Amino acid sequence: MSAASAEGGSPASANRRTGFILLTLIVAFVFFWLYRNAPAPESGTDAAPAAVGLDGFRDDAWLLPDETMFGFVEIPAGAFVMGSNPLQDPMAYENERWSAARRQGNPELPAFYIGRYEATVAQFNAYAAQSGGRAAPRAGAPAHPVTGVTWPEVLAYGRWLEARMRTSPATPQAIREALDSGWTVTLPSEAQWEKAARGTDGRIFPWGSDPGAGNANFGGGSPREVTAGACPECSYGLADMAGNVWEMTSSPLQSYPFDPGAEPALDADALFVMRGGSFADAANNVRAAVRGAVDPGVRNPGIGFRLAISPP
Repeated sequence: MSAASAEGGSPASANRRTGFILLTLIVAFVFFWLYRNAPAPESGTDAAPAAVGLDGFRDDAWLLPDETMFGFVEIPAGAFVMGSNPLQDPMAYENERWSAARRQGNPELPAFYIGRYEATVAQFNAYAAQSGGRAAPRAGAPAHPVTGVTWPEVLAYGRWLEARMRTSPATPQAIREALDSGWTVTLPSEAQWEKAARGTDGRIFPWGSDPGAGNANFGGGSPREVTAGACPECSYGLADMAGNVWEMTSSPLQSYPFDPGAEPALDADALFVMRGGSFADAANNVRAAVRGAVDPGVRNPGIGFRLAISPP
C-alpha cells in the first residue's frame, strides 16, 4: 500500500490532521477577535418586538424578502464538484480533500431551495416575539444577518416558519406543494451549501477564481445588511455566500467523503459544519470549499445562517 492511501500514521493522514488543526486555530482566533470587539447586548433584547416597515421585506410574510419565492432560490438536481484540489486552488486545506485516492468528489443531490440572503435580525426576532422564544442576544440593524443564536434555536425557527408557510395564503404555490410533499424548512446540509455556493463548475469563490472580483464582505470591518451582498455573477445569484458571517449547516463534522446520513459522534463533543467565512476573515477562509466547525450551543457574533427547503 502506498503512503498516499495508508491509514493511521501515514503522511497523508498526518497532513490532513495538520490542515484541520491549522484551520481550527485560525477560526478560533477569528472568534476571539469577534467576541472581544462585539458590541454589548442591548437591554431588553430578549423581548424585542418584530421590526416592521423594512424596504424589500414583507410585513405580511414574517419579514421574508419581497420576492416571488420569498427569496428562496431553486438549486436544480444533479452532481457537482465538492472539495478542493490544491493544484487548482493553492489555498486549499487538507480537510477539503475527498479521500486518500481522490482530491475532489462528485456527489449528486436532489433539487432543493436555499435562501438568497442570510437570515436577518428582523426575521428571527419576529419568530421570537410570536413564539415566546429568545430574541437575538446581540441584535444589530433589522436587515443585518442575525448572529449570536444557537444551532437548536435556528432549527426551531425553521420549524416555526415551516408551520406558518404551510397554512398561509401568501405562501407561493411551489413552496406550498413542496411542503405538502414532505419537504422541510431547515439548515442546508454541507453538500447543499457547497453546491449552492460554487455551482457545478468547481469555482473557488462563488463568482470565480479571483478573490477580489465578487461583491463580498471580508478582510475586516463589520457585518452589512444582507441585501448589500447582491452578486448576479455568483452561482445561482445568491448573496454573501462568501464573507459577512459564517453560516451554520445541518451536517455534523465528518471526514470526507460526504455522507448525507452521518450522525454526530455521541462519545465526544458534537461539532457541526459551518461555511463561508466572515467579514473578519482573509480570502483563504471565504472560499466555497472551506470547512469550519462549531459547537451547537455556541453564541457568536460572527456566526449566522440561511435557511433551505429540502426534500425528505
